[in-house]
Amino acid sequence: MPVTIRRVRESDVDAVVGMVHDLAEFEKAPQDCHLTAPQLHTALFGDSPALFGHIAEAGGQVVGFTLWFLNFSTWNGVHGIYLEDLYVRQQARGSGAGKALMTELAKLCAERGYSRLEWSVLNWNPAIEFYRSLGAVPMDEWSVYRLDGEPLRALAGEV
Repeated sequence: MPVTIRRVRESDVDAVVGMVHDLAEFEKAPQDCHLTAPQLHTALFGDSPALFGHIAEAGGQVVGFTLWFLNFSTWNGVHGIYLEDLYVRQQARGSGAGKALMTELAKLCAERGYSRLEWSVLNWNPAIEFYRSLGAVPMDEWSVYRLDGEPLRALAGEV
């Protein structure tokens, strides 16, 4: 069944939220996923959207998505894309949906002169082999750091 890629529409928000929760389950952290349809709708379609997305469809069904935003390379002096989430429903894995979604983002980078497409992946995720097959390389000398929750509020002077 052929896979088509298109920009996310307002009518896709519920499906994407459901797949984000599926992704959290896959990543063994469903308790940490609190995304709601109104939140995603505002992020994608509100007054100043800073989040963008694409949908993979096969047979008229939504089978996958990407959510992404712009980052900026101070060394290259141009934007890039940070891929926050890529998810393909289990029944559609191996269909080419993941590659089609990544290809769409690569095309956007090329068309807009963006210098990179980046994302984070859990060390145990079997998708690592898929990413390597695309030519992606791990940034082994870099570690991802995150400040959230109480430490974030404390730094902001709110605790």
